[in-house]
Amino acid sequence: MTTSLRPDACVGMSDTSIQTGPWAATPKMRSAAPVGPADDGTMRVDFTGRRGALFWLALKTGFFTILTLGFYRFWMKTRLRRWYWSAMRPGGHPMEYAGDPIEKLLGFFIAVVILTFYIGLVNLLLMFVSFSVFNSSVIGYLASFAGVIPLWFYARYRARRYVLARTRWRGVRFGLEKGAWGYAWRALWYWFCTIVTLGILWPRMTFLLEKYKTDRMFFGSARLYQGGRWPMLYRATLPFVFSLIALGASIAWVFYIDPVFDGDAITATQLIKELDDAMNGSWSSFDLLGPERLLLIPITLSGLLFGAIYYRWVSKRIMANHKLGPGVQFASALSGVRVTFIYVLGNFIAYLTLVLGLVSLVLLALVVFVGGDMVLADDIWGRNYLADLPRWISVVVFAVLYLTFFLLWGVLYNTFVTFPLMRHMARTTTLPVTEGLGLISQRDRDDFAEAEGFAEALDLGAAI
Repeated sequence: MTTSLRPDACVGMSDTSIQTGPWAATPKMRSAAPVGPADDGTMRVDFTGRRGALFWLALKTGFFTILTLGFYRFWMKTRLRRWYWSAMRPGGHPMEYAGDPIEKLLGFFIAVVILTFYIGLVNLLLMFVSFSVFNSSVIGYLASFAGVIPLWFYARYRARRYVLARTRWRGVRFGLEKGAWGYAWRALWYWFCTIVTLGILWPRMTFLLEKYKTDRMFFGSARLYQGGRWPMLYRATLPFVFSLIALGASIAWVFYIDPVFDGDAITATQLIKELDDAMNGSWSSFDLLGPERLLLIPITLSGLLFGAIYYRWVSKRIMANHKLGPGVQFASALSGVRVTFIYVLGNFIAYLTLVLGLVSLVLLALVVFVGGDMVLADDIWGRNYLADLPRWISVVVFAVLYLTFFLLWGVLYNTFVTFPLMRHMARTTTLPVTEGLGLISQRDRDDFAEAEGFAEALDLGAAI
């Protein structure tokens, strides 16, 4: 059975080229159509989800996950994805997520068995060689860690393939070809080149890894294509580069050219001693000259953080504007500044809750396991009721609060980070060219034996 799409039917696709199907050549990039009213032929993406509904869904599913000691996480992730997918509506038609939580659970068990055997056997051999040849375990530990890195990239690719295989729009499936090991080895090589060149080839790595995935992606029978060239991503690195230069100049000015500490250029050991003295209320051997200049260091470090977030998302926008398929073209107006604001504010809210919760847990642990007199004075309420509780009740209270704060962290992260990011990406994505959608037919279902099991086992599957 083949399912065709009308031209009003597809958004949220990715683009790749391959010479199969009814299209025999790589699609050609057209000049981007201006984003105008709906009657100009541009297909828009709406986002209909509401933050309050997501908050209660994340809270409820997170609570069930805690009650089941983590087993419900596969159902939680499935329900959250279905909520997000259905909220995104290209051309007014909702996306669909058809993943099965049982499939995820069984895949996780399969992956754990495979990884346990692989990592256990490999680690045993590496430790034997390390002790036999080098008479030390350090080399074995380093080699063991290096051996897991390819699996990390392998799991990321397979997780993306699974999610695409379970995503549909107007009944037509997305898909991604096999190629996880090819992606893993390429990622290792590109990372090596990036490190050796001190980050100069960072845009090259970003572009080529995305192109590898996009050029193997399908929407129904249509293969998508990543156009453009990797040097176009350099403009997305400008905030990061400027911040890095500013940081270097600030360090040189504050500590070497015109030191804040009176005297010769200060060494790292001297600086640590001065900071230790400052914490004790005195400066031992240096007078401060313009100490306000020290604020340049955290300011420029904040600029580096902004630059890294800005690059990650603006590079996605640039590449999205060069994704296309046969008779289909994508456009994105994503704002790097807006995304950075979402990241910073959302993570601040989520992690502030987590930190405050952990601090309160530490205080509670002192009360329960050390003694209430160290933390709570008896004359506050007349007596220390918490310390008078049986030990097992105190431990239960401690465990419940511990899990509660991590539950709240996950709920707030979904509510204040994932939700606004998904909404912004959806509403800034359009398809200015859609006439090829009418030629797209259905593709076969891509079965997975282990679903996202490797990503879950390696803790790569926590995000939506």
